[in-house]
Amino acid sequence: MSGLALWLRSLCFNVGWYAGSVVIAVAGAPVLLLPRGAVIAWARLWVAFVLWWLRVTCRLDHRIVGRANLPAGPAIIACKHQSSWETLSFTLLFDDIAIVLKRELLFIPIVGWAMARAGNIAVSRGEGAMALRGLVRQAKAAAARGRSIVIFPEGTRVAPGTRRPYHVGVAALYRQLGLPVVPVALNSGVFWGRRKFVKRPGTITMEVLPPIAPGLDRDVFMATLRERIETATDRLVDNAALEGTKKEH
Repeated sequence: MSGLALWLRSLCFNVGWYAGSVVIAVAGAPVLLLPRGAVIAWARLWVAFVLWWLRVTCRLDHRIVGRANLPAGPAIIACKHQSSWETLSFTLLFDDIAIVLKRELLFIPIVGWAMARAGNIAVSRGEGAMALRGLVRQAKAAAARGRSIVIFPEGTRVAPGTRRPYHVGVAALYRQLGLPVVPVALNSGVFWGRRKFVKRPGTITMEVLPPIAPGLDRDVFMATLRERIETATDRLVDNAALEGTKKEH
């Protein structure tokens, strides 16, 4: 597919994404007055529309492997973060989760309010120890209601092949909540890059890896988590690149 075709398809996606999101947000705003379950159903409808439109316009689909590795009860899901795709998709692909996100996102009209009403976990990066205590307090409350917590250990989107330190928040949750941590790897950045306008066709793979049981020493836990996520992510990125090369030929 030519560069111009990719650009035009991406433009079509962006126009439909923003226009459709405005319509869904405005039309569904009264849902914010209803119970949390209704707000989550509304959010899932919006995400389903975005992923459908992404598939139609950019020919970008997704698959999830390793779902059997998810524990029956609540867990801490620690996911690699490469793209806006996973921030959208988690609400639709996993049941009743609490996502750790930046507090500033809650100030977005309607969408941010919906994030708050859905019971996500908002933290302010600039508050240090206070933010960490708030994270643990909110995560404990979510887990007590049987909900899993989703956290991006790197704290921001990272391009494929790039490494950033894993933040202490995931270690604090692991220690304080006593729950298994489920590493999740993906290759979304190959197709929908950080701050990239063009979305490339293909299939994003998200892989749920075997959980890390509670009780490890902090340093051992962090090293294990990082090794599992990064190793699997490198493999998924390499596989995506190989598939792309085959299609070109």
